[in-house]
Amino acid sequence: MTRDECLALVKANCSNRNLIKHMLAAEAVMAGLARRLGDDVEAWALAGLVHDLDYDETAKTPERHGLVSADMLTERGFPADIVHAVKAHNDHAPREGLMDKALYATDPVTGLVVAAALMHPTKKLANVDVEFVMRRFKEKRFAAGANREAIQTCTDLGLSLDEFVGIAIESMRTVAGELGF
Repeated sequence: MTRDECLALVKANCSNRNLIKHMLAAEAVMAGLARRLGDDVEAWALAGLVHDLDYDETAKTPERHGLVSADMLTERGFPADIVHAVKAHNDHAPREGLMDKALYATDPVTGLVVAAALMHPTKKLANVDVEFVMRRFKEKRFAAGANREAIQTCTDLGLSLDEFVGIAIESMRTVAGELGF
């Protein structure tokens, strides 16, 4: 499927505008990580875009989250590595490949970066830097839903936490207009 077809699939299955923004942010971060790590930018970006495809359907049964998406993607002929990464991002498959590991760390970091941008005096992603996010990272109550342990698995990609957060910020800036800041 093309990126446009994937975006249409996301919009057909996800009713929450903020969830769609999260998926767009994950797409951008995954593309940035693939570029940095020398991997398949298009495949990684698509994995980020579709990773929460089933969220509306599985909101009341979170143990199924990722599995329903994987089935939907398999039915549409998505490559096995993307399907596996979608499963692995919610612990339904082992995180084996770089794409799996990247998606697992990317999912929560987008929320942390968004929360930091919303807290910034300017409310602009353009003004958020690694130091600003890292100060908030240490505050357990700040963006409490952003799983710090999952974010820190970025070291499995050979990246330091600061480096990973920097890639996330820069990548999300490329879609700041779509994200609304």
